[in-house]
Formats: sequence, structure tokens, C-alpha cells
Amino acid sequence: MRGSLILGFADYREPAQRLAAAAGMDYAEVQVHRFPDGESRLQLPAKLPEQVILCRSLDQPNSKLVELELAAVTARELGARHLTLVAPYLCYMRQDTAFHPGEAVSQRIVGQWLARLVDAVITVDPHLHRTPHLRDAVPVHRALSLSAGPLLGQWLEGRPAAPLLLGPDSESAPWVKSIARLAGLDYGVASKVRLGDREVRVTLPDLEVAGRDVVLVDDIASTGRTLAAAATQVLAKGACKVDVLVTHALFAGDALEILQAAGVGEVLSTDSVRHASNRVELAPLLAGALKTVAETD
Repeated sequence: MRGSLILGFADYREPAQRLAAAAGMDYAEVQVHRFPDGESRLQLPAKLPEQVILCRSLDQPNSKLVELELAAVTARELGARHLTLVAPYLCYMRQDTAFHPGEAVSQRIVGQWLARLVDAVITVDPHLHRTPHLRDAVPVHRALSLSAGPLLGQWLEGRPAAPLLLGPDSESAPWVKSIARLAGLDYGVASKVRLGDREVRVTLPDLEVAGRDVVLVDDIASTGRTLAAAATQVLAKGACKVDVLVTHALFAGDALEILQAAGVGEVLSTDSVRHASNRVELAPLLAGALKTVAETD
């Protein structure tokens, strides 16, 4: 994408710069000033190329979404003709239906809003368990849903002992199976009943875990309660150690403390969300997707 520019934000600077280097593109940063009343003032480069990539992960999304709209509209005013959003973590994808009367279906609302701002969206492991395709949620011209599975599989191959992979619930089954196949590892999938935002009941599969290292693998870690419940049971059945590997390290509130209290050893993640647990860089995966968008538009 010669002549294209990646526009990043300070809160996701290093991963965006790695993406620019991997894609062979220039990098510039949107300057954001936040006033005492919470409003934001943005400043972009005064002149932009026709192809612009906005790179920002959308964890803690509410203020970021407002700033994304300000940036996208201004980018078009400054010369951008094609806007691609690279959001390694894409927010508001979990509420894909109204579970109770009167609930807002945020996946559809936010997805349609994004489609009015940008021409293409690239994300990683979005939470689309009841939505067949990303484009059904975000109806842009090009919607690419990437999997971190191959990168996670490569990372697991480098561990000294072959661990047992365990998915914490049925929704994780296809994903965990894919990673296990790539890394040549055994796997199992637990079942879960959610009793509230911070209360779950996990039932382990009929697998022998005694004397084994176990890695709990999930796409999103938010409150940590599901992973903690699984870790407690695995250790009670004699596992040597339990680590956690996730794509999106949201870890809200006391999530890390909950995992540590449950006996989890290492907590590891991709850099889809900046966090101290980041070990797997997504830049090569995202750079390949940017090339695909350039070739098809």
C-alpha cells in the first residue's frame, strides 16, 4: 500500500508502529487533548494521502468511539478517500440480540455506525458466536475477521513441555480445537453456566489432567471469573500448573488478582489490547490483511 498512511493514537502507539513497519507504511499520530469536562480535541496531519488506515484497539470504547468519528470525518476533509479501520479488539460485538425486552442490540447499532465512517474493517477474533460473518455485524465493503490461532499455536509450540489445552466453555470449542491442531496438542472443552456478570459455574470435560501442564485458552478475558473457576477445578484434579493464554486481555477490575488467587501461573496475551501480559504480536497478521484490502479495493 505505497503512499498509504497509518494514523495511530497514543494509547495504542507501539502496536500501531509495529504494524506500520511490517506493512512498509508511514506512521503518524492523531493528537488528542482532553478538556476538563471530558470533551476531546483532535489534530491530524494537515494533509493526508487518499489511503488512510486508522489503527486503534477499541477496549474501554465509549470515549474512543467518539474520537474515532472525529478522526474519520476530519481525515476525509483532509484528503482521505478510502478509510480502513484496524481495530484488533472490536467492541460491542457480544450483545448480538435482545436477551430481555427493551435491550439495545449494540452489535448491530455500533456495526452500522462504523460502516458509515469507514470503507473497510480489520479485526482479530471478534466475538461473533451467533453472527456468521463480520460483514453481517459491520456492513462495510471489506470486513476481515482474522484469527490469532496460528500465532498462538506457534507460540505454544515453543514451550518446553507439551501442555493440555482447555477451552473454558462451548463457545471456545472450534477455536481451541484449531489451535491444538496447529500446535499438535491435546485439548478439551469445559461447559459453563453464567449466573451473572461475575458468577459462573464451570464443568470440566472427562479428561485426565493429573500430572499435566494445562493452558486455558480463550478469546476474551474480562472479569476472569470463568478462567478462575476452570483453573481451580483443574488444579484440584492434580494438574502440575495452569497458565492462561488469551487473544484480548481486557482484565477489568480485579480480574488478574482473581486469577492469581485461583492458582494461575502465567497470564499471556496478544497485543490486541495493550497489557503487561502481551507476548504475541499481531503486526504480521494485520499487515497481511492490509495487503489483501489494498489488492481488492
